[in-house]
Amino acid sequence: MKILIISPTQSGIGGIAQNVKGLTNYLKKQGHTVEIISSENTLTIPIRGLKNPSFMISSFLKTKFYKKYDIIHAQNIASSLAMKNVQGKKLLSLWGMFGDQIELLHGKTLGTLSKKFEKNALEWADVITVPSKEMYDFYTNKGYKVEILSNAIDISSLPKNEERLYKKQIIFAGRLSEEKGILDMIEVAKKLPKEINLLILGSGPEELKIKKLAEKLSNVHYLGYQPKEKVIPLIRGSDILIQPSLMEGGLSTSLLEAMICKVPTITTTAGRNKETLEHLKTAYIIKFNSPDSIIDGINYLFSNEQDRIKLTENAYVLAKNFDWNTIGKRHLEIYEKMLESIN
Repeated sequence: MKILIISPTQSGIGGIAQNVKGLTNYLKKQGHTVEIISSENTLTIPIRGLKNPSFMISSFLKTKFYKKYDIIHAQNIASSLAMKNVQGKKLLSLWGMFGDQIELLHGKTLGTLSKKFEKNALEWADVITVPSKEMYDFYTNKGYKVEILSNAIDISSLPKNEERLYKKQIIFAGRLSEEKGILDMIEVAKKLPKEINLLILGSGPEELKIKKLAEKLSNVHYLGYQPKEKVIPLIRGSDILIQPSLMEGGLSTSLLEAMICKVPTITTTAGRNKETLEHLKTAYIIKFNSPDSIIDGINYLFSNEQDRIKLTENAYVLAKNFDWNTIGKRHLEIYEKMLESIN
């Protein structure tokens, strides 16, 4: 198959970037031809609020010169305009409730406009994929053709070394943005016992707040954006990974990576978490917007070794189901079904 993947990003530690990288590697190993349009090879304005809109316009103009593909796979709504522009079967992957995310980050007016644009984008796709049963029900009830398609990780490629910087070490790795719960982490940091050190990895709109926090608190360490080769050893060397997301689509990449690394996780019921994870069986589940619940989880996991070990073993078994060797086959099944439906 000749496949065009369109994505706002294909590098970094974010979920969409990791998914594009993993999917591309898997498809090429299976002998398929893959081309990518992303902000890394397309003109974009790297300013908050302008990056996705500028990518949307520039990728649309770029695809004016593209010929037919078997599959055009667009990642997220920002890629849908370019998807519409290319001849071939069109697949649009949604990784969250687009309009709700925009409203949370940029206000109600932009949220309303985004929901209107999303409605058009969904009409341009032959098939829509979503990472959770909740999203499947939502879009199916609106009359769209929907498939459940999870994100995945390449387990065999994860670095095996461990990097522990402190005797007691917890970690947050992800986008420093409100929907990822980073504002809750700021409150948690203020209440942490001095002997527990918090590592924060990533970049995003709240980066300045994190830098200031790290300057004030000796047990908070902001390491900035780090490549995967650095992130995984730091996760392996940590006692707990915390991900207090307010919004997610599927199981996040960093959550799955921690589970494979046998590091216990503290997380919310955002996205597919509530369909897949169980409290004290595969994760320590907390309330939304609740720094105190995070502190309770940290104290519990440090104080209950047997429960922590049992939790990590169960989570490891679960996470193995999200390897690219499994999820990649699901992608190909959907592609082939789409091609079979050509009139």
